[in-house]
This record gives sequence, C-alpha cells and structure tokens, in this order.
Amino acid sequence: MKICVISFDFWGYDQYIVDVLRHKGIDAHHIKIGAVTHANFTEKAVNAFSKVFLKKNLKKEKRQQYVLDSLAQLGYQDQILVLNPDTFDLSTLEKIKTYTNRMITYLYDNLERFPVEDKLHLFDKIFSFDDKDIKKHGFERLTNYNYLEYIPQEKQHPTLDLYYITSFDKGRNKILLPLAKILQKKGIVYDFVVVGKKVWKEQVKLGKDTLKNFTALKRRPISTATTANIYKNTKALLDLMRSGQTGLSFRVFEAMAMEKKIVTDNPEIKNYDFYNPNNILVLNHDLSNISKEFFQQPYEKVPEDIYQKYTLDYWTDKVFGLNKN
Repeated sequence: MKICVISFDFWGYDQYIVDVLRHKGIDAHHIKIGAVTHANFTEKAVNAFSKVFLKKNLKKEKRQQYVLDSLAQLGYQDQILVLNPDTFDLSTLEKIKTYTNRMITYLYDNLERFPVEDKLHLFDKIFSFDDKDIKKHGFERLTNYNYLEYIPQEKQHPTLDLYYITSFDKGRNKILLPLAKILQKKGIVYDFVVVGKKVWKEQVKLGKDTLKNFTALKRRPISTATTANIYKNTKALLDLMRSGQTGLSFRVFEAMAMEKKIVTDNPEIKNYDFYNPNNILVLNHDLSNISKEFFQQPYEKVPEDIYQKYTLDYWTDKVFGLNKN
C-alpha cells in the first residue's frame, strides 16, 4: 500500500504519522510544504512586492507547485492525507485528488479559525477534533494523538512545576501575564515560551520589566524532540484554547505520554475518559483555583486500555482503515 501525507507541518508532528506507517510496512511519504521557502533575498523581495501590489503570493504558488511536482514523481497513491486544506487552492486540491481514489483530511483547526467549507466536498473522509464542527457538519470525531515515546514519571526528576510553549496568539496568550503573577505569588516555578514571527510586537508591548516572567520569546519553532526533553523537567504542562476551540490540543497527549499533569482553560476535557481531577486542573475564569498542592500531589497513571486509544498507532489505523478484515 502507498500512502502520502501532505502538510505544512510547522511544529513537526506530521512526520511521526509517516514513521508509524512505515513501521507498519507501508510505503509512506511526507510532502512537507513548510520546508519550501524563498531561495534568496531577491526572491523574498519580489514576493513581498507581488503580495502588496499584485495581490499574488508567489511563495504560496511555489509551495503548491512543489506538492504537484512531488506527486508526479511519487505516482499514484492508495490514500492521500491532506492536513488542513486551507493551505491549498481549490484547483490544487482537485489536481491532488487525481493521484488517488481516497483523499482524506484531518482538520487540526476548527472551521471558525480556518473556514474551508468550499473545499471539503473533494474529500472522501473528513476527521475533526472539534466537537462543535463535528455536530454541525457531521465530521468523524477523532482527537489529536500521542506521538511521543512513553516515559514514566519515575524516570524523570523535574525542577519546574509548570511549562508552556505556544505559537503566538494574541487572544490565547493574554492570560499569561496575570497567570504568571499568581504563580509567582504562590511560589509555583514556571517557564513560558512563545514562538512566532510576530513575537517582537509582544516584546514591545510587554516591555523589559514584564519580560522577566518569560524565559524566551522566539521567532522560530522548537523541534518536537527538543520540546520532549524540556518536558522532562516539569511536573505539569499548561494548555490554553484558541478562540472558538473545543477540541483537545497536542499538549494533552504529550502530557499523557510523559505522565505530566495538565493545567488548562478547556472545560471540555472533563468529558474524556482519561479525565482525573488529580492530574488535570481546569482553570476558573478568575484563576482562583490555582494551588501549589496540585503540583505537589503525585501523578496518577492512566489505565493502559485508555492510554492506547490515544496513541498514534491507533490514530493511523482509524484514519487509513488499517487492520480491518
């Protein structure tokens, strides 16, 4: 069987899908358009001019052509998974579909953030992690997945109580400063990292005095391997929702793999079978329920049968219909 995964892959999650498929003996390939960028400064300048004056994004066109050229080399695929079709023009998706009889998508983001309803008719199967979109559009429900290697808490010796790494998001990250003040007051040791091209705006807005609450504001993403090593040094991970989001982010499943507690503002997490108030703290709107005791109490292991339901091995079987008689 030949399967191709097509995605931007900003954080580096999607290569793990291909790795698991290959481990299952499948001829799998990853077309990562995020790796396609400007060849030099001149090309970058030309694209900037084109976007402003011609309303034409040459880099986006270059990336879409890269996908089509890659498929032309790979040839027919039994299945193609396109992760977040907002990246592509309708015409490009139509051409991608000619290379397979089963084109699937998994929506990493909700339709409120990335409306792609005009493209979804091209897909033979649509998976979503967002309950609101699932109820409205009839998508098949599927959470994000646990891609990390299982590391029990006994093999870790964290010095941090709480760690947070996130892409720049003005709405989601506005809670960070008031939260940091409470954590400092209660003696809870934390580290926040914000990543994205627009973090310089946050630096200007916050000023030097308040930046002491953060270890770093970075322009470029941190690899998943590096992030996993950082996670070993914390007892809990912070998870904050984007506007309109109801599904669970990757933080939840990373925490599960490394037996970390979760601090989150997503009340929907209480509806999942792995929810345990000893492991998961759902923040009040005024942050009044944060306590040092939560971080001092030991983590309680997730039952094995529940843990397996959220692994990438299970996820790939469901998405691609594997192991079916």
